[in-house]
Amino acid sequence: MSTAAAPLLRFKNATVDEIESALAPLGVNAKIARRLQAAVCRKGHAEIPLDIPEVSPKLLQRVREVTDVPRLTLIDKVVSPTDGFAKYLFRGEGEQPFETVRIPLLHREGDQKYVLCVSSQVGCAMACAFCATGKLGFQRNLATWEIIDQVLQVQADSEHPVRGIVFMGMGEPMLNYDRVMRAARILSEPSGLAIDGKAITISTVGIVPMIRRFTREKRPYKLVVSLTSADPETRKTLLPIENKYSTANLLDAVREYHAVTGKRVTFAWTLISGVNTREEDARRLAELTRDLPIILDIIDVNDPTGEFRRPDEAELNRFRDALNEHLKQPVVRRYSGGQDIGGGCGMLAGQQSDVGRQTPDVGETRA
Repeated sequence: MSTAAAPLLRFKNATVDEIESALAPLGVNAKIARRLQAAVCRKGHAEIPLDIPEVSPKLLQRVREVTDVPRLTLIDKVVSPTDGFAKYLFRGEGEQPFETVRIPLLHREGDQKYVLCVSSQVGCAMACAFCATGKLGFQRNLATWEIIDQVLQVQADSEHPVRGIVFMGMGEPMLNYDRVMRAARILSEPSGLAIDGKAITISTVGIVPMIRRFTREKRPYKLVVSLTSADPETRKTLLPIENKYSTANLLDAVREYHAVTGKRVTFAWTLISGVNTREEDARRLAELTRDLPIILDIIDVNDPTGEFRRPDEAELNRFRDALNEHLKQPVVRRYSGGQDIGGGCGMLAGQQSDVGRQTPDVGETRA
């Protein structure tokens, strides 16, 4: 029994240069490649249209015959009635679902926009103690198109434009490096989503070789490193990656990144009451980063099991005072939204939520 031939190219899986290279034997040049990519990414066509201006319908038909335009299945969508965060549950090439969170930035009249927190893997091997995704274990890497289509489908469902991407959803982006970087490039290409590279954030728990590669390749995207404790022994209990790549090695890689790029490094610090919010923690962080310009991004822990608690206001204020005294570098308090729908930082576990559920309306029915 014969089977259909594999497509010559999968759109949403290739940069515009890769589209041109793969389809050059058909007569596709750089200009046509950009128009093909725009048809899929900017205009949302489910297949290559046959009426692209200044492109032969015969050529477009040939392109359609040897390519495909894959699409995620939307399983569920929930919107927080508290803060407007929205969580989308998708299924792609595998059976296991994964999530995307839409973060509203609607406070500036005339400049309303969204930032998307996208997934790069299903599950995660990093096993961070306070992260629901880590409890799933690693299941698989997402394909580039699966990352891109998270953005395309949410954008199609959104009143305002998506202007920023953070790779802080399910998975460790640096362990799916090539696909994540290809996705980031497509998202930033003018004929892709035209999202400024400076508005794309790659987050990592500290995969040292990949941070060095990221630096060597001079990627234009923002780097955020999850630190959470400057004490290696404490960090081991929270972020097991410390056992493989020590804080000392991580700081060496981060210093190299700063030396090459001149950029401040952003360290993410998940606030856990009684664990990493003492004056001693602030002092250790100051010593660790004395010669390194940083931004400290602090955010409350989300742990529905109750094992880890967020600090109350008094404890938080004492810690911030200690940071002002010892660290003397910029500190940003990040809001963890979508907690009531399981969409907060560290809460993504590929599950549906009954709070704020809406009927999917981005071109797919619920599975």
